[in-house]
Amino acid sequence: MNDARTDAANSARTWDAAALRDPHAQADKAARVETMFDAIATTYERVNSVVSLGQDARWRRRAVAAAEVRAGDIVLDVCCGTGSMIRAFADGSPKPRFIVGLDFAANMLRAGVYAKLAAPMALVRGDALRLPLADATVDVVSCAFGVRNFQNLAAGLGEFRRVLRPGGRTVILEFALPENAPIRAVYRFYCERILPILAAWISRDRSGAYKYLPQSIRTFERREAMLDRLCAAGFARVRAVPLNLGGVVIYRGEK
Repeated sequence: MNDARTDAANSARTWDAAALRDPHAQADKAARVETMFDAIATTYERVNSVVSLGQDARWRRRAVAAAEVRAGDIVLDVCCGTGSMIRAFADGSPKPRFIVGLDFAANMLRAGVYAKLAAPMALVRGDALRLPLADATVDVVSCAFGVRNFQNLAAGLGEFRRVLRPGGRTVILEFALPENAPIRAVYRFYCERILPILAAWISRDRSGAYKYLPQSIRTFERREAMLDRLCAAGFARVRAVPLNLGGVVIYRGEK
């Protein structure tokens, strides 16, 4: 009981007003993010579906298609959470030979549902900035709504490239501020005013996760800057495909 009270207290102060002013600058961002996701794991997928108006599954299918999976491919899904991207890859055609899901939030891994998954897979608890894989061992590295949470974006992208085989692809699905100013204004109103209230009500979250979400989007890299980051990490043929009027972007690069 004391442990439960301690966990609840820690969760309650994960993202306070001071930290939210510049969430990406927090020296302990990784620890805050891990605590946050452990706190919202059981309601994570339900909230995603509601606040995206059911579009999140379509975005993931588009990302899987962009990965151009081949039948013999090994896929690594970084920040796999409760397994939405793993299931999307397993439902694709052709199916990968094997899928590895990696996340550092233990509760997210525990909350995943993989009954009757149509492809072999394994889950690993690990850090995206220090992937527990040898060099050049996978064909696809995916990450859905995760790179924005990295303590060090350059290090994470470098790890993606390190574990890819030559010719391998990375596919990153991430929120973004729309480039069009009127659309951006509407997007920000929804993300900053409506979404936090709705999501917190559904999840009963006390960690500040859904206050962190819009702030982390607002202060994250814009589309062109993300393409520059991929190039700096050594990826070739990088491109961005905007979805949801620019509020979601698929980034793709090759090794």
